[in-house]
Amino acid sequence: MPRAKKRSGRGGQPGNVQPFSDEDSSIETLSHCSSLSERTSAAEEAGETEEMAQEDFQYKLKVYIDSTVDKSAKTRQGALDGLKTAMATKILYEFISERRMTITDSIERCLKKGKGVEQCAAASLACLLCIQLGSGIESEEVFKTLKPVFKTILNDGAANIQARQACATSLGLCTLVAEDDIMDVYATMECFESLFTHSYVREDGSRPSVNPQTTQLHTNALLSWALLLTICTGSHIRAIAQKCWDLQLRHLAKLPRLLENDDVNMRIAAGETIALLFELIRDVDPEFDYDDWEQLCEQLNALATDCNKHRAKTDKRKQRSVFRDVLKAVEEGDFQSETIRFATERMVIDSWVKKRTYDAFREFVGSGMNYHLQANEFIRDVFELGPPMLIDSAALKAMKSSRLERHLYNAAAFKARTKARNKFRDKRVDVGEF
Repeated sequence: MPRAKKRSGRGGQPGNVQPFSDEDSSIETLSHCSSLSERTSAAEEAGETEEMAQEDFQYKLKVYIDSTVDKSAKTRQGALDGLKTAMATKILYEFISERRMTITDSIERCLKKGKGVEQCAAASLACLLCIQLGSGIESEEVFKTLKPVFKTILNDGAANIQARQACATSLGLCTLVAEDDIMDVYATMECFESLFTHSYVREDGSRPSVNPQTTQLHTNALLSWALLLTICTGSHIRAIAQKCWDLQLRHLAKLPRLLENDDVNMRIAAGETIALLFELIRDVDPEFDYDDWEQLCEQLNALATDCNKHRAKTDKRKQRSVFRDVLKAVEEGDFQSETIRFATERMVIDSWVKKRTYDAFREFVGSGMNYHLQANEFIRDVFELGPPMLIDSAALKAMKSSRLERHLYNAAAFKARTKARNKFRDKRVDVGEF
């Protein structure tokens, strides 16, 4: 193809030279600013795209909220699940605070008129709503509306057992987040006690006949009771160690009997609660002496080394791991610390109090726990992490090592490990000499 002719002011006759005009001036200016304008336009387009995505996301949330009152149970269930996923993975405080009463009314309606799975989803959504709103007047208003519904379902023996299980867990966490009166916290704990004490071994040594679904209800009630125990005053903890209010039950003497339960989840919940009680009581009274300490240690050691063939391997593995830590807590007052890494920060779980609190939040937030630890002001305040650290994606990417660097580091570590192991492998030994 012929090349296009270039227009140039050089050469030719002087008469052909055109005077410098304002149009030429504007073209020259644009040529100098082209790169800057391209970068600006790209940034504007990215901002517009992000804004459109945010608008689409909020539109979907509005559709979910409207669908929670649909006539179809399947549609309501899908709407509740959609709201749960959104609240577990994003911080939506401004959007939710404007619509909190609408969402609360929908949750209340689903709890009262829904069936089974729908009630479970509504109970979980109530917890996520309180986690989003944090500890304040807004979450208190939500909880005042939903607390009577939770307790009604929890104490109704004819209600769906799965709904009762969900309400036992949700009532505990919502009380932790939104309850403003410590006496109401104690009243809720008594409500939980009226459930899990039915799994205690009787005075004559006989075990109560409880089906697996009811045992799970009692387990959830025990874990919620232990969660609220972490925010009780020292005097109340001492009272719990000696007696159980009106029932005159010594929990620290009764809880070890739950270690004999046939359900592995109940045994683990009882063991962790015992470790939590010892930790809290020793903080109040370092000279605390438990009467049946040796018998309890023997029982915990048997569970930590359990090898009964009639139990599933996964259950035994999980049980051994937990009760090794529980035994250390009772014998030595020690805790096996765990480090949680998120973004550029890390949090050390160094006590049974922090572990019980972390497990309770993680049960509802799930895979979004690290994101909430990074951005949720309320959860950061609970774990004393300070205000959120604002780090943009570019800085985060710059701090992350490249794939090649990680590969080279792993290769070098593998080579060094192989050399170290080869020192203990004498390949020159003549087997015949032995």
